Amino acid sequence: MKIVLQRVLRSSVSVQGEVVGEIGRGLLILFGAEKGDEETAADALAEKVLHLRIFADDEGKMNLSCMDVEGDMLVVSQFTLAGDCSRGRRPGFDNAAEPEAAKRLYRKFVDILVESKLKVQEGRFGADMQVELVNDGPVTFILER
Repeated sequence: MKIVLQRVLRSSVSVQGEVVGEIGRGLLILFGAEKGDEETAADALAEKVLHLRIFADDEGKMNLSCMDVEGDMLVVSQFTLAGDCSRGRRPGFDNAAEPEAAKRLYRKFVDILVESKLKVQEGRFGADMQVELVNDGPVTFILER
């Protein structure tokens, strides 16, 4: 399982010109599931995302989590995170989880975030989406489990 985590001032996701998710200050989370991923990985990554200290405190140090700042979260499924670009010029997707398994893990991950009571928005699983963001910092991390 791979996540690209971006601290944002705002972000939105659209499907066929319709905004389906939109947030203010918080985190844009791109989520990719791989073959062999288990629900325990979704649990662990969701907890990590909620409590990772990547927001600035009063002294400008990254000491606060999304929970601490009551930030918003926008979760977008992105199977291309499982892409393998090590050979040739076209990515291979043999490592990507099957759609049903990926959707189950995605739902598990999102459900844990929703339990935090923070504002959680999401894209549309499996859809062709357009994502807009204003990266804050920029601050971007890649998390794997």
